[in-house]
Amino acid sequence: MTREDLRRQLWREEVFVDFDNNLNTAIARLREALCDSADHPRFIETLPKRGYRFLESVSEPPRTPEKETAKRARLAVLPFVNLSGDPAQEYFSDAMTDEIITEFAKLAPEQLAVIARTTAMHYKGSHKDVARIGRELGVDYVVEGGVRRTDDQVGINVQLIQVSDQAHLFAKKYNAELRDIFNVQSCIAQEIATPIDIAAFTGQVRPEGVVGRAARKPTNDLAAYDAYIRGRYHLYRWTPEGIAKAKQLFEEAVARDPSFALAYDALAETYWHIGFLGFARPRDAFSAGVFPALRALEIDHMLAETHALLAMFRKELDYNWPEVQREMALALDLDPVSPVVRFRYALSGLMPQGHIDEAVAQLERVLESDPLSVMTRMWLGEIMYLGRQYERVREQCRLMKELDPAYFLTYFELGEVGCEQGAFGEAISDLRKAAELSGNAPLVLGWLGMALAKSGDVAGAREVLAGLHAAATQVYVPPTSFAWIHLGLGEIDQAFTWMERAIDERDPIIVPIKSYPFLDPLRDDPRFAALLRKMNLET
Repeated sequence: MTREDLRRQLWREEVFVDFDNNLNTAIARLREALCDSADHPRFIETLPKRGYRFLESVSEPPRTPEKETAKRARLAVLPFVNLSGDPAQEYFSDAMTDEIITEFAKLAPEQLAVIARTTAMHYKGSHKDVARIGRELGVDYVVEGGVRRTDDQVGINVQLIQVSDQAHLFAKKYNAELRDIFNVQSCIAQEIATPIDIAAFTGQVRPEGVVGRAARKPTNDLAAYDAYIRGRYHLYRWTPEGIAKAKQLFEEAVARDPSFALAYDALAETYWHIGFLGFARPRDAFSAGVFPALRALEIDHMLAETHALLAMFRKELDYNWPEVQREMALALDLDPVSPVVRFRYALSGLMPQGHIDEAVAQLERVLESDPLSVMTRMWLGEIMYLGRQYERVREQCRLMKELDPAYFLTYFELGEVGCEQGAFGEAISDLRKAAELSGNAPLVLGWLGMALAKSGDVAGAREVLAGLHAAATQVYVPPTSFAWIHLGLGEIDQAFTWMERAIDERDPIIVPIKSYPFLDPLRDDPRFAALLRKMNLET
């Protein structure tokens, strides 16, 4: 098709646009979606001075039944109760909840939707009845139970309850030696799933047995497995102390069993959080995380979430967007319904490129199975902020307050929005609250300083700036925090200097550079284009 043919298809005669640039952008995005290359095309060939040729044959897709829109049965596994009487065994009952959720998610993902761990754990210690939980989560079935571990023996009680009438469809007690725990987890999921009439929801008959690849025993070393599940227990606390303890335990697990892929994956994820949260210099932490991620995939290349994690490292370390897309494509192909994969795809495959609507859609899909995840709602709000959807951000913040009134990033996002809407008094109040709840996190102080400067409080902004310089002699401070304050003060040269340093140091806060609203006045500056080139984000 000639370029003129495409113009007529896309824009009416009376529509005036920058046709050449817009068409170039459209073709570039089409190639990106197809993982194609202009230099070595497989699908779209450029004919110089003429137009484009599609290289593959074209045919009508086969019509498929309406199964894609059919309702899936929905199930929630509530946190298993620790029946041992020993609070030190709490990590083990939490781990069994995690593992059973994972086993259910592998059974029939196209027919059975399983509520994710974060939302399930929201009900730990809750006294809500099954009917109420079913209404809150919109699920058809609930699994609940308890775990007792003594020495090398484990007992698990489970029951399946139908939400509509609270009928008990299944109940059983499993007793086994600890070394058989992996077989027990798989057996529980398969036996509980049997009474669920998936055909009534989807019009499809559930295939016999487990759908997907056969379960793989993660390790033969029970001490390594114990270190791994204790590490996850500490990691999910999301505190500096918890993350440090988790790292130590995951290192212990892989030292005991060098072929333990999931422990390597968990260690890699821990390094990613260390780098992103600024507990160490991002470049150092992200670099350290790449090896365990690669080692996990060397042991088991079918780990979808690890492929997505490796893509996140490629985003942070190399700005290697083709590699990011390749790893994300592998992850989505291996497990297209995984909320973790979709979450990471939104943050690494879509958001950095400015594909805001697509990133929002992915995170909304994640919330279908994880509606009570405050972290997912925070990121959804952040990406809506990048898309200038400020009232939608405020709605997410309202929901986040209900989930966790002390979550500092709720107030941080309200501060971002207030600053963009010119409500500086409100923004400064929210950002001060965020700073108080976070222990004066440098990330928050950078935005607070920018808000103070934009409100006209130059002295307040310079006081925050001086405080960050003093803190930087003791702890890592993101270069973007300095850049934003200089930007608020109108010190554009210094802002560019700090943004370039942020790129060099792999400060993750610089990654959405294409979409930050407050950077709009700089986009015509040649130095801004140079920053995009440095991150391989040229438009």
